[in-house]
Amino acid sequence: QVRVVESGGGSVLPGGSLTLSCVVSGSSDTMNLMGWFRQAQTNEREGVAARMSLLTKSGVPFYADSVKGRFTISRDSAKVTLYLEMNDLKPEDSAMYYCAAATSAREVWSRASQYPYWGQGTRVTVSS
Repeated sequence: QVRVVESGGGSVLPGGSLTLSCVVSGSSDTMNLMGWFRQAQTNEREGVAARMSLLTKSGVPFYADSVKGRFTISRDSAKVTLYLEMNDLKPEDSAMYYCAAATSAREVWSRASQYPYWGQGTRVTVSS
């Protein structure tokens, strides 16, 4: 049974940084597509970043335009933990952040419906 658990959320001032972690247990080495999504109270769930493992590369990252240059997604070599390093945080980054995993990519990385495994979320609040 696959289990996804996020951690690392919290409250920060604008311009601050946070790093989220996501641990996948149970068949974690078969999760070739892992990503971060976020959902604010009044918005739909949106893709933030994802990382796709390929046979010939260490992994290909994808980012939403709104976070490019500020967020970095990475995965440890054991493919157990996924990270999201968030820098220069803005109030509009405030949301519940979810980690998601899939064995393969069937659509564009930001399509939430293709991820069968989800965590419960960790909240990020950016406010002065």
